[in-house]
Amino acid sequence: MTNRQQHQPSSELDIRRLSGSLGAEIRGIALGQTSSADAELIHDLLLEHMVLFFPEQHLSADEHIAFGRHFGELEAHPHLQYESERPEFFELRANDGGGAVADEWHSDLSCTSHPSKIAILHARVVPDVGGDTMWSNTCKAYDELSAPLRDLCDGLTAFHDASPHHRPGEGHIHPVVRTHPETGRRSLFVNEHFTRRIVELSDAESALLLGHLTRWVQQPRFTVRYRWTAGTIAMWDNRCTQHHVLNDFEGPRLVQRVTVMGDDPQPSQPLPRWAPYGAKTDNSWRDTPMRRQLKAQRTESTRGSAEQPLAPG
Repeated sequence: MTNRQQHQPSSELDIRRLSGSLGAEIRGIALGQTSSADAELIHDLLLEHMVLFFPEQHLSADEHIAFGRHFGELEAHPHLQYESERPEFFELRANDGGGAVADEWHSDLSCTSHPSKIAILHARVVPDVGGDTMWSNTCKAYDELSAPLRDLCDGLTAFHDASPHHRPGEGHIHPVVRTHPETGRRSLFVNEHFTRRIVELSDAESALLLGHLTRWVQQPRFTVRYRWTAGTIAMWDNRCTQHHVLNDFEGPRLVQRVTVMGDDPQPSQPLPRWAPYGAKTDNSWRDTPMRRQLKAQRTESTRGSAEQPLAPG
């Protein structure tokens, strides 16, 4: 019997699935007193359900941070600046639908080179009505594409940028289909918030395919919708989900969050499969941001290779 099983077998928890695609609500554990064995169990449940909800927790900031550190190194948000002794801990405030409301489907920080691994959010103040959050299972969305379209997407890359954060000059190119480093499952890794262009397609072709894929991920059968109560902790696997806040509420909404640092999304097959698209007409200006990012990443890759120590002879 493992240490985890001795400490907190899953049979002692109240685990309730919330949809056919993802999501589980869990009771019977105090996250403010999480042990390493508890964290191992929660990690396994997260891989299984992709998003977990723990009602009635009411963690302090220090407890929230300590809980997050069980799952990896925490990182500050690169585009939100807070004067705080805890840069890895931040608050998102909204009132009557205005303010910090993430009301477009997205995978957190896909515009960066290492998008976050896990987000852990504490609902402190919630509206009486509205303000629910939805998550989508991007592995299931990939699996249910037709075989020819899966094959096409496996060979593509996409340019993501930080325009929604008013930083259009910052971005990164990632595979359209990424492989989960722990489960091995493939998932769609494009979203309506950050993804601008499919690198190997023309601007017009990219718009058509991205439009289809982003709408496809949002289909109700891939999703779960959660109604918040104050004190609930939610944690989700950012590597295989997207989420979206319903901006239909009145009154204040306050959530607190920590983020576990991510890694480099890995493609489902060796890339590149095709060369980047390059227009040779007046449309070429549409390719400029994408090609600028391609050049930057090639330069960075070359510099990194040059800095590698030589193997002993």
